[in-house]
Amino acid sequence: MSVEHPIVTVTGSSGAGTSFVKRAVEKIFDRENLNVAIVEGDSYHKYNRAEMKEKVAESKANGGPVLTHFSEKANEFAELEALFKEYKESATGKRRYYIHSDEEAAEHNARLGTNFSSGEFTPWEPIPEGTDVLFYEGLHGMVKRKDHGPEEGMHDVAQYVDLGIGVAPSINIEWMQKIYRDTSERPYSVQQVRDVILERMPDYIETIVPQFHRTHINFHRVPLIDTSDPFSTMSPDAPMGPAPEDSLIICHVRHQDIDLEAIKAQIPDAFLQNDETLVCNGKYMVDAMDLMMTPIIQNLIAKKRAALAAMGQ
Repeated sequence: MSVEHPIVTVTGSSGAGTSFVKRAVEKIFDRENLNVAIVEGDSYHKYNRAEMKEKVAESKANGGPVLTHFSEKANEFAELEALFKEYKESATGKRRYYIHSDEEAAEHNARLGTNFSSGEFTPWEPIPEGTDVLFYEGLHGMVKRKDHGPEEGMHDVAQYVDLGIGVAPSINIEWMQKIYRDTSERPYSVQQVRDVILERMPDYIETIVPQFHRTHINFHRVPLIDTSDPFSTMSPDAPMGPAPEDSLIICHVRHQDIDLEAIKAQIPDAFLQNDETLVCNGKYMVDAMDLMMTPIIQNLIAKKRAALAAMGQ
């Protein structure tokens, strides 16, 4: 009996709320007492912040499509696929970190004895031995794209994923959340965020959206209040989106380990729109995530441990 080491991914656009779902999944990992190899999607960008700025300016000067972080041309899809393949087979691989802030720089420099700045990558490091599961959160956890570079080929990251979770809120909520995050936590103005949203739209359609038909669960947040113009205030004080109770969560499921009827009975006022879709108020989003993801993760770990036991490990 071979051992397949499980891989869980949370995938969504910038501003979709993947970090929120990541925290919910990590709580499950902690409750199950699992040793997790965490991989951040930004660490598989091809360029650091300064290099990316130059490449974007170059793409604009050449009159071609604007280079964006959504594109395969700005990411290391081959390396991400290789990591997933290696981890699946042997629970080994390498990872690095993209440093978003001065605080993160200080943390990594203290850990590594280095002098990196915000916007740079840490060196590649081996994933610690003995992890139970690899957990990826970022833009491309279920990507499958043809490489149009010098060595053309198909990069199929999704084939190695055991549980793929998609986060795809209503587009206006996504934009509101991105504006709030990038102006409050990162050094961008509202106008800069708006420009980036427009520049990324072709790559959003080509690269991000197709991943959601490969996921096993999609969480789609829909507003119950007016979000018709997410840019209406054009101010850093713009809200990050509707409060949880002012939205619905559409949970679309394609996984045999999930009993939606049983979950519906545990969430107040939830209902099934069809056999694969549960709808609940946004304030119960964490509960819905927990009830759906916990049995899948438990079964993945149980299968892995049974295989190891059969091999006498």
